[in-house]
Amino acid sequence: MRSADYLKFYSTKFQTVEVDSTFYGTPSAATVEKWYEKTPPDFIFAAKIPRVITHDKALVDCDSEFEEFVKTMDILGPKLGPMVFQFPLFDRWKFSKQDSFLGVLTPFLKKLPTNHKFVIEIRNKTWLDARFADVLREYNVALALTDTSFMPRPWETKEKLDMITADFAYVRWLGDRKAIEEQTTTWDKIIVDRKSDLKNWADILKEMVNDKRIRKLFAYANNHYEGFGPATVKRFMDLWE
Repeated sequence: MRSADYLKFYSTKFQTVEVDSTFYGTPSAATVEKWYEKTPPDFIFAAKIPRVITHDKALVDCDSEFEEFVKTMDILGPKLGPMVFQFPLFDRWKFSKQDSFLGVLTPFLKKLPTNHKFVIEIRNKTWLDARFADVLREYNVALALTDTSFMPRPWETKEKLDMITADFAYVRWLGDRKAIEEQTTTWDKIIVDRKSDLKNWADILKEMVNDKRIRKLFAYANNHYEGFGPATVKRFMDLWE
C-alpha cells in the first residue's frame, strides 16, 4: 500500500485519529484539505498543537502562531475534534512551581475560542492536583488522561481527584518508549502485555461515560504502549464489552 493511501484505509477501520505531525508545525492548507477529502463524513481528527507554542514559547507571545494553527485546522470543519497542548516536563528554571505555570496558562485559557475543543497534557506530576483540574474545568478544557512511564494513571493519583474537567474525556496510551524500543523496532505485534492496565482503564472510563457531564470519549493508542497500536485498541474494545 502506498503511504498516500494510509489515511484512507485507516479511516475505514477507525473513527478518529490523533495527528502527531502537527506538533512539528502547522500543515499547509492543501494538506488539511486532502485529509478532509480522504476520510468519511463522520471521521474526526484530533491534532497536537505545534511545539513552538507549547515548548519553545510556552504560551508567551505566540498568538499569531496559535491563530494560524486554529485557522488552518478549521478547514476540516465538522471533522475537527480536540486540539491537544502537550507540554514538556518543564524544569524549574522555566517554571519554578505550579503557580508560575498557572500564571501563564490561565490568561491563555481565557482567550481560547469556546467553539473548539481543547486538551492539556502536563508532564510535571507534582502539578497534577485538584487546583490544576479546577482551572481546566473553569474553561471546559479536558485534562489528558495518560498511561506513560512518567505520570500517574488515574487510579494511581495520591489524592482523590476529579479528572473530569470538560464535557468530553481524552485518553492517550503512550507507554514507555525507551523500554519498548530496547525490545523491538518493528510495530506489528504485542510486545508488552498491558491487559490488566487496559482493564483498569475500561473500568474507570465506563464510570466517566456514565457521568452525565461527559458527552464523548476520545482514546488513542501509540505503538509504543504494547507494540502495536491497532491491537491495543482491539483489546480495549473487547474489554469494554
